[in-house]
Amino acid sequence: MKALAADAKSLKNALTNVKERGTYGEVRLEKLLSDILAPNQYEMNVEIANDKRVEFVIKLPGNGDVPLLLPIDSKFPIEDYNRLLDAEDKKAIDDARHALTIKIRAFAKDIHDKYIVPPKTTDFALMFLPTEGLYAEVVQNVALFEELRDKYKITAVGATTLSAFLASLQMGFKTLAIEQRSQEVWDTLRAVKSEFIKFGDTLDKAQKQLQTADKTLTEIVGRRTRAINRTLRGVEELTETNTPLLAELEDTVDE
Repeated sequence: MKALAADAKSLKNALTNVKERGTYGEVRLEKLLSDILAPNQYEMNVEIANDKRVEFVIKLPGNGDVPLLLPIDSKFPIEDYNRLLDAEDKKAIDDARHALTIKIRAFAKDIHDKYIVPPKTTDFALMFLPTEGLYAEVVQNVALFEELRDKYKITAVGATTLSAFLASLQMGFKTLAIEQRSQEVWDTLRAVKSEFIKFGDTLDKAQKQLQTADKTLTEIVGRRTRAINRTLRGVEELTETNTPLLAELEDTVDE
């Protein structure tokens, strides 16, 4: 138990570092995106405007070949969240919860001002909260959740909700791909139909040629063979008729 407590304390101390905390949230977000979406459906460290770069964007179907970008930024106010977890009385809990609300609101405003730039991006963005406990704390504050959505156009998501959201997006991508390729399918079917008609015509011609060849072969094997046989029979008759004469000539030669 002491070893586990020491490890937990070490992890907590590591996450109090802003850079380490940001890396943790970014790595977890990237893992979720890579598990569900194809590599060409999202992008990392994208410049939105004036050297303002968002951690991730999801590429949605846009105008022609230019995708519409959905910004996703991870935020992890761990100090305020830990303060809330460590609070023991009602006043401490209320104060910590109020401080967390202020921090989440500031994050939402920051994402809104930097990364929501229609028509390049969607008119809303996602704020990824890396731990389910932190996400649950934000969601249960209905007033805060609605303020993020209505005033700042920000939707807070945790790991589970983001996975569901990405899964629904992926299904939409597949449906869109089928719709986009449907015309190609019809064109291919029309081409196959045209080629099949040509194939049928060629097959008819080949069949007629085969019938002609069969008729010719029948004539050769039948009538011509009979004519040859008649000629050969004539030769046989000639040989049989001249047999005595041939014998007499042989005797003369011997003498």
